[in-house]
Amino acid sequence: MKHKKIIILIIFFFVSVISILAIDKIYDVKILKCISDQSFNKSNDVNSNIKNGIYTAAMEFANTTTWVYDKNYYNIKYPNGDVPSGGACTDVVIRVLRKNKLDLQQLIHEDMISNFSVYPKNWGLNKTDANIDHRRVPNIMTYFKRQHYDVPITASGKDYLPGDIVCWVLSPGINHIGIVLENQDVFHNMGPTSRIESGLLFSYKIIGHYRLQL
Repeated sequence: MKHKKIIILIIFFFVSVISILAIDKIYDVKILKCISDQSFNKSNDVNSNIKNGIYTAAMEFANTTTWVYDKNYYNIKYPNGDVPSGGACTDVVIRVLRKNKLDLQQLIHEDMISNFSVYPKNWGLNKTDANIDHRRVPNIMTYFKRQHYDVPITASGKDYLPGDIVCWVLSPGINHIGIVLENQDVFHNMGPTSRIESGLLFSYKIIGHYRLQL
């Protein structure tokens, strides 16, 4: 009889744990969906006086699309390949620039083939990979600098124009990239979804500031 009680208690324990995990999972999904829906439905005013294609494309995506954060590796087509859905911070910039006829996948891949030695070796690679090279912040920074897109990093908001692209260091070894809008707002994806973040510009240490003349 004693053994039966122990077995019943064990079964009850595991059933309880599984139920809690299931509830948490459902709760997480609902929270994520809620956040996603709010991001999608929120309409952000577009300043028609700003004649910058990067700004315009960023605002269009922000008002019509929500990408769930996903930094996973994918095999994608080349050129103009894209991850199946969602994406990381770099995918926001990649898609916005493609709206402006610039395919970072092809541009970075071709430059790395000819100049592999100047690109970071953070990932222990000895050859290019068109599936992922353009989705890495240090590679984008290297390419932008080689194209002379870099402009001074300052602590003054007036030096950052709508359409500028900025890179930050969030913590040692963790970099981030986003697109500057007005009033130090940034369009980016740090998780859980892509969104406009009010006043984010100086929230982290800036390590790259770029301006593409399109």
